[in-house]
Amino acid sequence: MRARRRTVTDALPDEVGTHEGLAYALFLPAGTPHGAVVVLHGAGSQKENHLDTARVLQSHGFAALVPDQRGHGASPGALDGRALEDVAALGALARERAGGAPLALRGSSMGGWMALCAARPAGAAAVVAICPASSEGLRRGVAERRFTFAADVPALEALLGGVSELDAAAGLAADDVPLLLLHAEGDEVVPVEHSREVHAVAVEAGVRSRLVVVPGGTHRTAQHDPELQALTVRWLKRELGGR
Repeated sequence: MRARRRTVTDALPDEVGTHEGLAYALFLPAGTPHGAVVVLHGAGSQKENHLDTARVLQSHGFAALVPDQRGHGASPGALDGRALEDVAALGALARERAGGAPLALRGSSMGGWMALCAARPAGAAAVVAICPASSEGLRRGVAERRFTFAADVPALEALLGGVSELDAAAGLAADDVPLLLLHAEGDEVVPVEHSREVHAVAVEAGVRSRLVVVPGGTHRTAQHDPELQALTVRWLKRELGGR
């Protein structure tokens, strides 16, 4: 008896568009969303690299908006001093499309830095930072032209020099915004010690912070691991449930 072949097709975005110069893909769940999640990619990446996360979120009842930052993917121009304002604008769009559901920011590497630093301006109710970069590490990378994306170097250096992810993490306490940090011990780009420092600063400030460190791995491990994606979904459902 011949085995039947089954074709599996990835779910397409419910909406693809541009908002204030930023290209995005939006995934909406079948029912009322538990929350709206903006999924922020890292330096030199693009939204297509994180559609797997968006689909997981959608399948568990979340609206997920995945943008291309300026100078990345389909978003023209250069990454500049508006980076955190852009995240706030995308957060407002995600909440609108999700019918006013609570907002969460989920970012990896540079996107993790953005999630932390834009949380309060965006009015986020929860933050997931995966192997988050540091302001200093990003500033050095921009100054030394180590990144492949288009950047307004003076404007970006000014932003990075004026915003600290450690201060932002501690500031989450003011609005009782919980924080989930995920990192692989073998990360060759952002040392795991940085997430440990962010977690320690957040806890000392009174933030409900959770740090999950997985053994081995690489810079990409914590970003796309199915078990960590499932953990993130469970955490978001719990933390946004009463919002």
